[in-house]
Amino acid sequence: MTVTTTTARLTLASDAFKDGQPIPQVYSCDGANHSPALSWGEPPAGTKSFALVIDDPDAPKGTFRHWGVYDIPASARGIAAGEHVGTEVNNDKDAPGYTGPCPPKGNGIHHYHFKLFALGVDKLGLKPDAKVIDVENAASAQAISQGELIGTYDRK
Repeated sequence: MTVTTTTARLTLASDAFKDGQPIPQVYSCDGANHSPALSWGEPPAGTKSFALVIDDPDAPKGTFRHWGVYDIPASARGIAAGEHVGTEVNNDKDAPGYTGPCPPKGNGIHHYHFKLFALGVDKLGLKPDAKVIDVENAASAQAISQGELIGTYDRK
């Protein structure tokens, strides 16, 4: 007998841009380069923490990971613009925290996937030298729910 379980998806939103729409320049390398405000709804029962990753699968050399943060408290329902929460890891620029959209000029529209994971654990227990991909892999393994918001950016 096969048992199938389904979990409700988290609703992830930003007051800076709508799903599938352009991310304002202020949140990119062409602007202030700080993270946009994000908010989410009530997570499922059993949520003990959150993790967030942002990546750009359209990058010329393969997926570029812009931000990874974990151990966000279960009581959180959002992150203010530019706010640092939880434990941030090095992004693919080898710097901790957020780095905004910065595709090569003339490379066309890039899609930025903001992925929020509701986790059934208090702490992910990653090593101090963890990268964004490590956060995503560990969070995927512990996720009880997930939400995604996609923004675009084009440097002309």
